[in-house]
Amino acid sequence: MNQRPDHPVDLLILAGGRGERLGGADKAALLVGGTSLLSRILGGVGPDGAEPLGGQVVVVGQTLVPDGILVTVEEPPDGGPVAGIAAGLEALDATDRQSVPEWVAVIAVDQPSAARALATLRDQLAVVPESIDAVSHVDASNHRQWLLGLYRRDRLQAALTSLPTVHGASVRTLVSDLAWLTVTTDQNDLGDVDTWEDVRVWEERLARPDPDLRD
Repeated sequence: MNQRPDHPVDLLILAGGRGERLGGADKAALLVGGTSLLSRILGGVGPDGAEPLGGQVVVVGQTLVPDGILVTVEEPPDGGPVAGIAAGLEALDATDRQSVPEWVAVIAVDQPSAARALATLRDQLAVVPESIDAVSHVDASNHRQWLLGLYRRDRLQAALTSLPTVHGASVRTLVSDLAWLTVTTDQNDLGDVDTWEDVRVWEERLARPDPDLRD
């Protein structure tokens, strides 16, 4: 990931959910290819992997996080991803720092190659028009990846504020009216883990000989 000091990005990782189709497993701690899903994201955006994003990181969910990483949960719990986004933004806004990044990345933790996909999004920030509210990929079925996107912080906050409640709200309701920029990426970098079969498929994908597909 190319370092862009003039475009720092906060990172909000949604790590809630019950993992019901995984027998109640903590998705953030789930090992895929020998590495936990949370570590795959953090390792891909932090100093142990590619260049850092330059902003603050918050994990929303009841899971263990490395030292130095903010962690919070929505209140009341089990409020869904929109409530998680609201809680994550609140935690980020409460940090004591001189400047707050204009952009925040919102990522669901259950995407093994999210860090690589995020890199291609961030590379566009220098040329994103002011009229654009958010940047994302679309998958092979033309579904926009709302929970793997970059958002202008003020416009995401405004969308949250416009909702009658964030608890139980759908992500579509929150973000569908935003002005989106679509960025092309390798479809191998998109997809999540909901079942043990998904784990098997991802482990096969990550074991391919191309080193760019392993990590």
